[in-house]
Amino acid sequence: MSGFVRSEADGVSHGARVLIVLPELEDNNKRSTEARLEEATGLACAIGLDVVSKLAFHLRAPKASTLFGPGQVEQIVTAARDEEVDLVIVDGPLTPIQQRNLETSLDVKVIDRTGLILEIFGARAATAEGRLQVELAHLDYQAGRLVRTWTHLERQRGGFGFLGGPGETQIEADRRMIRDRMAKLRRDLAQVTRTRGLHRARRKKAPWPVVALVGYTNAGKSTLFNRMTGADVMAKDLLFATLDPTMRQITLPGIDKAILSDTVGFVSDLPTQLVAAFRATLEEVTAADLILHVRDIAQEDSESEREDVERVLAEIGIAPVEDGGEFAIPVIEAWNKSDLLSEEAHESLAAEAARRDDVALISAWTGEGIEDLRELVSQRLSEAHRLRHIDIPVTEGQAMAWLYAHGEVVSDVMNDETGKMEFDVRMSDENWGRFIERFGFLYQDMSSSEDESEDLHPSL
Repeated sequence: MSGFVRSEADGVSHGARVLIVLPELEDNNKRSTEARLEEATGLACAIGLDVVSKLAFHLRAPKASTLFGPGQVEQIVTAARDEEVDLVIVDGPLTPIQQRNLETSLDVKVIDRTGLILEIFGARAATAEGRLQVELAHLDYQAGRLVRTWTHLERQRGGFGFLGGPGETQIEADRRMIRDRMAKLRRDLAQVTRTRGLHRARRKKAPWPVVALVGYTNAGKSTLFNRMTGADVMAKDLLFATLDPTMRQITLPGIDKAILSDTVGFVSDLPTQLVAAFRATLEEVTAADLILHVRDIAQEDSESEREDVERVLAEIGIAPVEDGGEFAIPVIEAWNKSDLLSEEAHESLAAEAARRDDVALISAWTGEGIEDLRELVSQRLSEAHRLRHIDIPVTEGQAMAWLYAHGEVVSDVMNDETGKMEFDVRMSDENWGRFIERFGFLYQDMSSSEDESEDLHPSL
């Protein structure tokens, strides 16, 4: 897979001097100019580029040929020449024509936000699956840009004999090769999806709940993951420091074992090619019992980042329980980086978190609030477990052992008159169904009318 960072032919390499240009469109003004330029700088630095200058232009009506107006293009040309840059990054989407025309005017390589993020993901992918997903996304992106990328593609290869015609152009041949390669990658990823599905099915057979960490890139997910699991996942102040998902076992109050899953960080304007290519990875979130949304609460644009994360989750069918959706999964928020807040802001946010039952104010770096977060996660997971009353003959030791292994036994009392153990067990609907499937034949006479509560004596 070719890219500007790794291709000497492009004349750009690690440490290249970069000019960042931000097009501010009227329909995209949720974030401040400074915050967006800072994020674009972080993205460039994530793969070792040297940002030497930044410009921002307000666009009322984007130009079809160059995106920017003639006067703005002249300013970019001047800045690129004065700073002797090797690369111009436009922090927004560019059409192939816009990209080609800007390169002609600037006489340096130009890439857009999508191309930059694809390069970062290409550098971060550590597993075979990650590399497959990145290559598919990159080929999908490049397929429409061959006319810009290569100068030799107008050459034609002759057909056979005198009547064969001019044959296919080189660009047609390259597009065909890309389509063939993409078809193979999709087949390989389909196998990955099936394998992940089998792994998820095996995990669902186990009694352990799964908690998925999601959040904007650099919100501190991996630091929190390490704090809660004792793992050593790469955690740096770097956008997209980790890419491939990781799972570890954790213990929670009242819950013997749970699985914590760390996922790829999200970002605003995440390329659609990446959302599609990483669908198999992102769909790990859909199998979770709880989503833990990690937010950098010290970030000025924390609320906009929250909306960006929820937008990506919606693209794969996930919505909060109260909103319905294909996968209605409970969501709680970890307001991270409390150590970076001012004293006044800390007090205000701590008071707000105390009033809510879906938020914990934490610092994954210092450990502040981590125990409160554990309690909140445990409480929310336990809410999905209903209280069941079960009478089991004392001879059925296997059934009693199953209850202890797959549920939270609140009480167990021996009834001398019936010769049965009376259990109150908190258990998920899924595990209750499995219990009935396996041992229900013992309890066909169990009454569901002894208590008015729907949590007790559920009907078989």
